[in-house]
Amino acid sequence: MSLKDRRLSDLRARIPEVAAAEAQSLQAEGALLVDVREDEETATGTPAGALRLPRGFLELRIEDAAPDPARPILLMCAGGTRSLFAAEDLLRLGYGDVRSVAGGFSAWKAAGLPVEVPPRLDAAQRERYRRHLTMPEVGEAGQHKLLRSRVALIGAGGLGSPIALYLAAAGVGRLTLIDDDRVERSNLQRQILHAESRLGQCKVESGRTALLDLNPTIEVVAHEARLEAANVLDLLAGHDVVVDGSDNLPTRYLVNDACLRLGVPNVYGAIFRFEGQVSVFGGAAPDVRPCYRCLFPEPPPAEYAPSCAEAGVLGVLPGVIGTIMAAETIKLLLGLGEPMAGRLLLYDGLRGEFSEIAVPVDPHCPSCAAGASSELTDITAVCGAAVCGA
Repeated sequence: MSLKDRRLSDLRARIPEVAAAEAQSLQAEGALLVDVREDEETATGTPAGALRLPRGFLELRIEDAAPDPARPILLMCAGGTRSLFAAEDLLRLGYGDVRSVAGGFSAWKAAGLPVEVPPRLDAAQRERYRRHLTMPEVGEAGQHKLLRSRVALIGAGGLGSPIALYLAAAGVGRLTLIDDDRVERSNLQRQILHAESRLGQCKVESGRTALLDLNPTIEVVAHEARLEAANVLDLLAGHDVVVDGSDNLPTRYLVNDACLRLGVPNVYGAIFRFEGQVSVFGGAAPDVRPCYRCLFPEPPPAEYAPSCAEAGVLGVLPGVIGTIMAAETIKLLLGLGEPMAGRLLLYDGLRGEFSEIAVPVDPHCPSCAAGASSELTDITAVCGAAVCGA
């Protein structure tokens, strides 16, 4: 008997094997079925409901999918050999109930059990998103999530520029740009989505041109409109995340309340001279508190909220804050990490320092507290001048 045969014999003596039909029954009872074949192998199909986790990433990612070491895990490969080695590794990691599917995927198909064919990236997409595909936290499944995602971006100016460019580059399938402004030469010091050749164009169309030039495989929807109580729900409905890169307080309050109504996470950012801030309202679950009004219950007096034209803004600052907002958006879309919900990240460009403060839940918040009114109101009259977000 060869060394390999002896090794397999030892594994079969120590690791339980189950038939394909039994594996399906155990899966229905709550066991996690993991297909450890490589991506090129699963292209033709995988067991319905199975987690696709290539053998090379199994130890790195299994804890995310199975945080409870007592949960039964069923491992499947093509013919039932690699799954035995994979099972041994999980036993070493501390999982107590690990089994291998005898005969692997071949036996599953032969038994006529349900198979699903995962969506596949074409050759050009695999080349474009290669750096994502090599990351176990993203991979092909995560890239498909991004390609199916829908993000509404409010403001195609200073903050909107880096946000839109990075979301488009990442492969967010549908980007909706909402802005009623036109490109001016004074914008170009910080609004890198636009160019001298597009002066006078509406920003959403200028942005659409730039984004499709960067990634022509995505969809970019342009709405030349200012958000108002009458249109906000229609414009934001149907999106997975709303990113607020607006430059005025009435819009921020309106977006907050609309996102609460729609149950959509709201990624917030603002900039002023050398300073910026970022937070997420809604987080990974739409009903997570606090909201924007918990942080800012009332708009400040006009004299404390000068506009960009009055106070100025460092040209690179939107890049710093907007990039963080784009990262928070991608985390929400992929379900990765910890969203910045309940926290406000502050950036001081002059000191080169980041700091963070907790955002407490306001038990009497007029927007998100129990019994709060769901009516959308326009508070332009009490906001005065805008705080610069663009």
